[in-house]
Amino acid sequence: MKINIASYVLSAARPDQYPIEHTIDFAFVGRSNVGKSSLINAITNHNKLCKTSKTPGRTQLVNFFEINKQFYFVDLPGYGYAKVPKEMKKEWGKSMERYLMDERYKVIFVLLDIRRIPSEEDMMILKWCAHYKISFKIVFTKCDKLSGNEKFRQMKEIRTRILFDNEDVFFHSSLKKTGGEAILEFVGESITEVLEKESEAVGSVELGAIHDKRVE
Repeated sequence: MKINIASYVLSAARPDQYPIEHTIDFAFVGRSNVGKSSLINAITNHNKLCKTSKTPGRTQLVNFFEINKQFYFVDLPGYGYAKVPKEMKKEWGKSMERYLMDERYKVIFVLLDIRRIPSEEDMMILKWCAHYKISFKIVFTKCDKLSGNEKFRQMKEIRTRILFDNEDVFFHSSLKKTGGEAILEFVGESITEVLEKESEAVGSVELGAIHDKRVE
């Protein structure tokens, strides 16, 4: 999968503000400062596409980025930043929930800082996606912060909360620019799968119409 064109479209608080649907959305969600914006910039090769900040909690709305004029990357509000006022935190949560509940066809990338044991909020997002049958993938970020041995030990700790095989998750470092190719390969495969399903659905409708005509 190669990204040729990437551009910011809009920021939305409600579904009626979302852009017209494309083939599929790939949405990025995780704790504040987990690296959502940095990941999007890294895999699109656009350093300033998505605003980054060392101050957690800057992403407050649902931000849409059009990719190759075919699909969207979506940067969702971060969660878990204690210093954010309760009312503001509540509103951000509503914005994120409204997007996740919307009927847009989507895949969720749940970002987890590899240095941290998944929080209750992280677990809530994973359970929520599983319960409502939303396709999701885990991306471990900031992998450059740990040595090989530290990474091995940390993964053992993380597996006390989440069961997974290494082949089923992604490992990314925005600093070293590693792991992006695997994510983009998955994105490309997902788009192909959606297009094939749409083609099959159209074919079924056409065959059904022909069959009805013959019956008459």
